[in-house]
Amino acid sequence: MDFIKLLSTFEGQPITHQILTSILHQYKRPNDKIKALKEKGIIKSVKRGIYIPGENTNMQIPESSLIANHIYGPSYISMETALSHYNLIPERVYAVTSMTIKPSKDFRTSIGLYSYSYLPLPYYAFGIKNVLLQENQRVIMSSPEKALADKIGTTPGVILRSMNNAQNYVFENLRMEQSDLKDFDTTQMRSWLSDAPKKESLEIVIRMIEKL
Repeated sequence: MDFIKLLSTFEGQPITHQILTSILHQYKRPNDKIKALKEKGIIKSVKRGIYIPGENTNMQIPESSLIANHIYGPSYISMETALSHYNLIPERVYAVTSMTIKPSKDFRTSIGLYSYSYLPLPYYAFGIKNVLLQENQRVIMSSPEKALADKIGTTPGVILRSMNNAQNYVFENLRMEQSDLKDFDTTQMRSWLSDAPKKESLEIVIRMIEKL
């Protein structure tokens, strides 16, 4: 069996245990074969039940943000990872940050840290997009506006009580640019307020953006 050729059908995507057992259906003990493939560097385990191509395949590795969608779901990329994707913050992001309707949880994997923060419904479902990362890789990600709102709403200790507080947090702490914020859709952001965590803080940020 040309396993790598079969695996290439799923190139650029996280590989689930279900996919592997489907490919290896002719084996009586597919889990033993999966273990052998890991030892040979054909596949690499990210977490239980999720794999990526190993170093001995020369196959395209899925983007970290796409892997995040699969590690713990339902979830979507947000906060620093989304803000960095949209080039709205200058810092390199080391953890992949996501929102979920499940309990908050962190996963330390062989390829990095994945962090998930809880949001309640219906607020969770607002401002989500299907974003093309590269050919054959699409990820569920927040809009820029929702990424900022999620960051404010779920970061412990962030309480914004004045315009000065909002400006200091956005421009000094997050190091965002006024020119980028001017493009934010504050009408959409206002539509989330009734269901948003820390709605008072978010409303102050909206008012600050509208005055730019």
